[in-house]
Amino acid sequence: MGIRRLGCLLVVVGVFPLGADPVLELTEPEALIGLTLEGLYGRFGVPQEVYAVRGAEEWQDDVVMVYPQGDFYVYRDRVWQVGIKAVRGIRVGDSREAVILALGEDAREGDDYFLLPIDGRSWPITLRVNMGGSAQVAEIFVYRGDF
Repeated sequence: MGIRRLGCLLVVVGVFPLGADPVLELTEPEALIGLTLEGLYGRFGVPQEVYAVRGAEEWQDDVVMVYPQGDFYVYRDRVWQVGIKAVRGIRVGDSREAVILALGEDAREGDDYFLLPIDGRSWPITLRVNMGGSAQVAEIFVYRGDF
């Protein structure tokens, strides 16, 4: 009796459409605001990429740590902003109508963005959905509104 090796084939059905990138939706990204570097590394590990963002003034410079879950903007030693692809039923690429429906009456609409205050934290948190001058969501951020 001999040993027969069989190849392994993994089939995933019904998870993501062919060619689509899976978008990881953070259920409470506002809870990540204020996270220390140690907390960020402990939760997500080593970032895939790190780069600097120059602000209008020197004190506004940030280090951005890129993870599959989102882009974490760090000032000094704490996360103050998170760039994400999906939150509260809104995804990058969604229509303006979908944003209005998902955010409801509490959202404030600008020319090419929506703002929604998020309560229940030690500091003011804002959800910002940027339309990027188009009819579709270009970017989504959650950040400290007092920063």
